[in-house]
Amino acid sequence: MVLGNTLSNCLYALVAFLIALSLSLVFKYIILNRLKSLTEHTKNTIDDVIVSMFVSIKLPVYIVIAFYIAIQFLVLHATIRKIIDAIFIISVVYQLVTVVLIFLDYSVAQRVKAANGSSAAHIRDMIQLIVKVSLWAFGLLFILSNLGINVTSLVAGFGIGGVAVALAVQSILGDLFSYFAIYFDKPFVKDDFIIVGTQMGIVEKVGIKTTRIRALQGEELVIPNSELTSTRIQNFKKMQERRIVFSFNVAYETPLEKLEKIPHHVRDIITASENTRFDRAHLLSFGNSAYLFEVVYYVLSGNYNTYMDIQQAINFQLITAFSEENIEFAYPTQTVHLTPNR
Repeated sequence: MVLGNTLSNCLYALVAFLIALSLSLVFKYIILNRLKSLTEHTKNTIDDVIVSMFVSIKLPVYIVIAFYIAIQFLVLHATIRKIIDAIFIISVVYQLVTVVLIFLDYSVAQRVKAANGSSAAHIRDMIQLIVKVSLWAFGLLFILSNLGINVTSLVAGFGIGGVAVALAVQSILGDLFSYFAIYFDKPFVKDDFIIVGTQMGIVEKVGIKTTRIRALQGEELVIPNSELTSTRIQNFKKMQERRIVFSFNVAYETPLEKLEKIPHHVRDIITASENTRFDRAHLLSFGNSAYLFEVVYYVLSGNYNTYMDIQQAINFQLITAFSEENIEFAYPTQTVHLTPNR
């Protein structure tokens, strides 16, 4: 008898420990090394991450697992078994959290790798910190629960404290989560020209709490992120083309044959212009003092300055063409008819 165990029990335990440890060493130093060399020649990266997750398992963890398997063949004092169980649980939970963190770090890095600059690195570090704190807190509670400690009151206390903190910093947390939504959904990015309500300007910076916009007048607009995610935003930077509608008046004294030529003149002028697509030109209605023509065309660019340059060139050419045809633009006039007294 050895510490209350027969010699055969001790022998079974020793054989179980050696077998478990040998298999672990073969897996760690032979199988994993071969898998690692194979994954280095593949195009995807997920297999490298999976292998690195298993590579991260330290040798002491394998020893603890092998030892824990071996003692199942032995009769031990309750206190000693509790100590061994505690060591086993702590070792396994620690390694599991480490493995999960490797996969989550990879997932976060893949999600933000398309973005460049300090903003991407900042958001990646923030998410990783939140995930790590949450996982380690969950792991600690799991260990305490398996060690026989009642964590119900502890969890309830954390829950009440979390609710209190959340209520105290509700606006800050709202802006923070809105920052995550803006970053991942990307309704706008830096240098985009946007309109928010009655405000408009160029996005200069998307911060954790606020977004800064340079208005057309030159001043800086500071808007909370939560306000941006709860309102309608017009993003002109992503505009591929711009629909233009403009009109002009022609005097009523213009002969019919010249009126009929006006849509053709407009079409020829717009068609000959670069970055444009003609849609229509019509005599729209009869105004109080002139014929009203309406023209619709597309500018094949979202740039506002490009649109203004094209519209200005079209206006100049209309003036030239109408001057050559002796067609007069109308302006508001009023004719007064006087009837002599009888």
